[in-house]
Amino acid sequence: GNYRTQLWDKQSESFLPSTPGLGMHVEVKDPDGKVVLSRQYGSEGRFTFTSHTPGEHQICLHSNSTRMALFAGGKLRVHLDIQVGEHTNNYPEIAAKDKLTELQLRARQLLDQVEQIQKEQNYQRVRK
Repeated sequence: GNYRTQLWDKQSESFLPSTPGLGMHVEVKDPDGKVVLSRQYGSEGRFTFTSHTPGEHQICLHSNSTRMALFAGGKLRVHLDIQVGEHTNNYPEIAAKDKLTELQLRARQLLDQVEQIQKEQNYQRVRK
């Protein structure tokens, strides 16, 4: 997931980008209530996790600063973009890091797609 926050500005009566001092705590729980991720981040960031249990997961984001919330009149806007599956991989970054040729990178993408299809099929079997 990618997120960014905005604080309410009373003077301009609009949401403005948050100051870097604002922290966000991200917690993810699997369908059994087991914590998969619990970590502190800044006012904007990216979090990743791998689910090992099929079903609905809870994602909870909350500010670590009550002072900031009071200063902003108690209003905090969070923009959240959640990506699942092989779309979460940054392939240009992977290619550069692992020094992969174009063919090797394409093979990696195809293997990731096969793995994703298998996961989706397993999930559908569990749901039925």
